Amino acid sequence: MAHEKETAWKRQLLAAVAGDEASYRSFLGDVAGYLRGWAQGSLKRAGRSPAEAEDIVQETLIAIHTKRHTWDASQPVGPWLHGIARHKLIDALRKRTGHDHLSVDDFAEVIPAPSAQQELAGSDITRMIASLPARQARIVEAIFVDGQRTGDVAGALDMSEGAVRVALHRALKSLARTFGRDSDDRSGPDANR
Repeated sequence: MAHEKETAWKRQLLAAVAGDEASYRSFLGDVAGYLRGWAQGSLKRAGRSPAEAEDIVQETLIAIHTKRHTWDASQPVGPWLHGIARHKLIDALRKRTGHDHLSVDDFAEVIPAPSAQQELAGSDITRMIASLPARQARIVEAIFVDGQRTGDVAGALDMSEGAVRVALHRALKSLARTFGRDSDDRSGPDANR
């Protein structure tokens, strides 16, 4: 990073911490332009679309705003910014890896269609969901019955997206334990366990 850029950022951030809003806007604008290029290059090197960079830039700017009190004025600004941006990049890469990009359509030929016996009636679904703790029931219903996105459910329930995913995972695990047996198995000697 150029010495001039570091000097300008430090001057702007010091003035911003002292209450100069114009310097703070200027600082965030300069940093946003720099971060945008950095994020696009980092995503490209990771084999990802540079179009995802704007989300990383916005998340980083929010973190800078909320964490600006953690910057030590005796230290350079650049490494502090890069630390925050690096964490936001890693979060974005983790969030979008794995099974998130698999389309069910890609597997339509190998996933058997449910038989009439396998399909659940609405009352069965209601009974299954009702067996869960209240918050898990709301999450399962919102995502699987109402078709809401995880982010929307998180906002409605005042939870983080990660907490919603964990609660959903636990709910599905509980449902699998409780209702995962075939109907023939439920009529056997262990049906009341």
